[in-house]
Amino acid sequence: MAEVIPFKGILYNPQKVDATSVTAPPYDIVTPELKEILYRRSPYNIIRIDFGKDNAEDNEKENRYTRASRWLNEWIEQGILIRDSGASFYCYEAEYKINGQDKRLRGFLGAVKLEELGSGKIHPHEMTYSKPKADRLNILRFCEANISPIFSLYSSKGKLTSSVLEKVAREKALIEAKNGDDFMHRLWKINDKTSIEIIKKELSNKDIFIADGHHRYETALEFRNEMNKTQNSKLNLWDYVMMFLVNMEEDALTILPTHRLAKSVRLDSEIENKIRIKESLKPYFDITAIKFDSSAEAQAKQKMFRFMQKGKHSLGMFIRGEEAFYVLRFKGSSSEINSHPSLKNIDVTILHKLIFEKLLDIDKFEYEMDPELVIEKVNNGSFQVAFFLNPTNVQDVRKVALAGQRMSPKSTYFYPKLLTGMVIYKF
Repeated sequence: MAEVIPFKGILYNPQKVDATSVTAPPYDIVTPELKEILYRRSPYNIIRIDFGKDNAEDNEKENRYTRASRWLNEWIEQGILIRDSGASFYCYEAEYKINGQDKRLRGFLGAVKLEELGSGKIHPHEMTYSKPKADRLNILRFCEANISPIFSLYSSKGKLTSSVLEKVAREKALIEAKNGDDFMHRLWKINDKTSIEIIKKELSNKDIFIADGHHRYETALEFRNEMNKTQNSKLNLWDYVMMFLVNMEEDALTILPTHRLAKSVRLDSEIENKIRIKESLKPYFDITAIKFDSSAEAQAKQKMFRFMQKGKHSLGMFIRGEEAFYVLRFKGSSSEINSHPSLKNIDVTILHKLIFEKLLDIDKFEYEMDPELVIEKVNNGSFQVAFFLNPTNVQDVRKVALAGQRMSPKSTYFYPKLLTGMVIYKF
């Protein structure tokens, strides 16, 4: 069963710093330009610890990981960061806007006992890359702390924890911070015994699905195994990892798609490429062309997305040199897709396994979330063809995870991202 416990969090001291100036987005969406902005924003911004800058003179004894460890300890000694006196859960809420709609994401931060993936109640849903894991492992080794939480889901129709969070959130928040989109993030402490027991009991028999933070979970497992080779005690704090847990039965989750761009489909002639792309897709897809002239590209793009949203298993496509967007509606059978049954009927699988691997022989592609940038990169010649996706359904995430399978990388983008630095879990 899943074990979720309160912990003594380390938080920024609101008497010494403003939370907006010291928190940061997660490391995986911080660009070099944004990193510079965060460095200038405050000498105590969490980016220095979680995703610091490399220097030309760095060596084994002085590098961004040793600096991260030093800053973390110094800020605690200086009272910039303060450790809670007692163990707590932490209610975390983000008010945000999406597609003109105001929404509220609310969950709680707790320490979850690590399990080997595939052996218990904690389930991944997405593949990972090795390079980010190496970086995250060094942060754990030098700081001995979870700096940012793993975003995870559970399902409870009883909503007992949700009721606790709703009651807590009526009080004045302990910490408030805005992100770059002016979304408000708030934090409250939950330290009364009754509420803690309600949360622990409700989560004890629940499956937990990793939504965002697969790299962090896998590196936490590796770090735990490293430490337990040299340490021998019944309870070690590194046996747990900090998670933000949200009830997927609440109407709070937003998943955004990440689109794909391909440079070529391996033919010499661009005209041959265009012909081959459409001809190869016809046996498996109904193809609708949405033509436009230079003054109506934006309207045509919106029309493509509306058509995509109306039809099941619909993808969008844009080819360099053509004044048209295409909507591809899958009309084939899932039996033609070489994948696990839990994955066969998911759009991103249809794109990767059928279009990329079977039909067009595309093995090199890149990711982009912003449709405007996707179109720009095709128009300027950087890529030949782009494919647009609808968001992955949260129930598909659950189905794939319970089946012990994993979607392709960047199949889901849970929105909004949590702020790093609201709470730190130090071992």
